[in-house]
Amino acid sequence: MTKNVGLVFSEDYFNYNFGEHHPLRPVRLELTLELMRAYGLLEDPKLKIIDPRMATFEELYLIHDKDYVEFVKKYSDLKPEGMIKNNSRGKYGLGTLDDPIFPGMFEASSLVAGASITAAELLTENDDFDHVFNFGGGLHHAFRAKAHGFCIFNDVSLAIQKIRINNPNKKIMYLDIDAHHGDGVQQAFYEDSSVLTLSIHQDGHTLFPGTGFMNEIGKGAGENYTVNFPIFPGTYDTVYLELFQNLIPKIMDVFNPDILVTQLGVDTHFMDPLTMLGLSTTGHEKIFKLIHEYVHKYCDGQWLALGGGGYLMTVVPRSWTMALAVMLEKSSISNEIPLEWINYCESKIKDEETPYELRDKNYRVEEQLVKNPMFPVRIEDRISEIENFVEKKVIPALKS
Repeated sequence: MTKNVGLVFSEDYFNYNFGEHHPLRPVRLELTLELMRAYGLLEDPKLKIIDPRMATFEELYLIHDKDYVEFVKKYSDLKPEGMIKNNSRGKYGLGTLDDPIFPGMFEASSLVAGASITAAELLTENDDFDHVFNFGGGLHHAFRAKAHGFCIFNDVSLAIQKIRINNPNKKIMYLDIDAHHGDGVQQAFYEDSSVLTLSIHQDGHTLFPGTGFMNEIGKGAGENYTVNFPIFPGTYDTVYLELFQNLIPKIMDVFNPDILVTQLGVDTHFMDPLTMLGLSTTGHEKIFKLIHEYVHKYCDGQWLALGGGGYLMTVVPRSWTMALAVMLEKSSISNEIPLEWINYCESKIKDEETPYELRDKNYRVEEQLVKNPMFPVRIEDRISEIENFVEKKVIPALKS
């Protein structure tokens, strides 16, 4: 049974803003908070809302190079005309279409990083909490000295590193369910046996960042502590959940983690404009319930949950609201979305159809299965390949 759940949040998250035409729009976080509120989750007696703080320079240096951090700070402080005059387009990955420079980016990025560090500290230093959620975090692509894939500072790696430093005897498992490979986190702990990183993502041959293949297994002391499940485009709820149920408990059982850190990106949705997977919000809820079950079975309930991708503004709030409900052990919140949120959503989002139900189904895959019985064969073959890889290589290696 869950003790208390910490929700780390600040409206200053909205300042992490690459511009109105960028896919990572702050309004998705605003809509998420308001849907959680509309369902009454923010008033739950188990929930405590925690104000985040900015990460310090010393904390940022735990993962990022000093020169890179100082570059982000320098350009963050320039006025727009100064940015244009002094622009080093593409230096450190900044000034690109994915990661444009914007005023205040250092403060905004440091707050997201500090929020995930705050969440990690709350989980490991306060016995009252066993689940902590920072849905504004999950920026898993940033490298040591490079902004990458909408991510300037890697809050995920910083939170994990903070746990390692403060709790050197604890084993950490990182589970990433974003459609994109968690490459920045993988790189940060590629040679570390105290952190097992596991990413389930769309195959890198078909999607950014083009990495995360099964032969990426770690290096040196960290060999066999990096695991990747590259699934094929079109993978839908049934086969995804079968993979999840068959393999995640086995890996957790043999690795025996003390803490589970998850990146809960929901760009796996079948309507997401940037990806090609086939999950529904119904599937997302089932995944969250499985994670909750496993974290209590294998980690004494110690769960640090972070946000991540998701580029349909009407999907992100629904899925992450269900994630919070699962953490709070609400058996099943109403499928009918409160009218107050529907009205709020319609006032904010003009380019998407407003949903009236929390849970949806992938009607596209249902049509495919009827029209083409061979459609799932390639998808299921990859799932079998991953299962065989885990049984023959991952589990034996972790046991040795």
